[in-house]
Amino acid sequence: MNRIKDAFEKKQKNLLNIYFTAGYPRLHDTVPILKALSESGADLIEIGMPFSDPLADGPVIQASSTVALQNGMNLRVLFEQLQGIRESVPETPILLMGYLNPVMQFGVDNFCREAAAAGADGIILPDLPLDDYVAEYQDIFRRHNLRPVFLITPQTAPERIRRIDELTDSFLYLVSGPGTTGGANTQAEGVQEAYFQRIEAMNLRNPRLIGFGIGDKASFQNACQYAEGAIIGSAFIRALDGVDDAPAAAKRFVSSVLA
Repeated sequence: MNRIKDAFEKKQKNLLNIYFTAGYPRLHDTVPILKALSESGADLIEIGMPFSDPLADGPVIQASSTVALQNGMNLRVLFEQLQGIRESVPETPILLMGYLNPVMQFGVDNFCREAAAAGADGIILPDLPLDDYVAEYQDIFRRHNLRPVFLITPQTAPERIRRIDELTDSFLYLVSGPGTTGGANTQAEGVQEAYFQRIEAMNLRNPRLIGFGIGDKASFQNACQYAEGAIIGSAFIRALDGVDDAPAAAKRFVSSVLA
């Protein structure tokens, strides 16, 4: 089973991938938010595994990670929360996104076993070196039927892009420009467009989703001109800040993007 591939076959354009931090805004909001996102039309869902030193994350996601950790979230709690999720969310792909350090501490094989048992389809670890993945972890991922997702930036060399495309059977995460998640996109529009077109011209076998700097209907629709879909994270986290009913806020947010 490859729910990620199935999602891209079922809907070939304008796929919405939403990221949120496990255990935020409250510890037990994880599953209700996940269900609400799926029910309201998110095509893929990324669950952030909070970490104390998130290199690629901007201040919004960093702050949500801090709150989640203070709430008591950790990998063990997350896996317990996700048990049985496939009974209520049978088709929507679920990816776990985070950093290598907590995964190493948990044990990579143990992590992959627990992630697969909890219903995860893919793993995004931005600080996992490609060579290390191939040499040490590829067989473990495959054994547990987990798809890796690797990030591509405007600076990524064509040879590396092709290698990434060969190593996964999920999607390519195109970072829209320099900086961290949730930051304003400082690239000139023409430069960014040329980058997206250059990737498209490579005729890669995996579909592409654009992330970093996507936050509303307009930026989502713009990104979808250059890829199969886009990823929203920081803007959704902001929409959860201070709300009493996180699932209702999730449904409102997805509606605002897809309406």
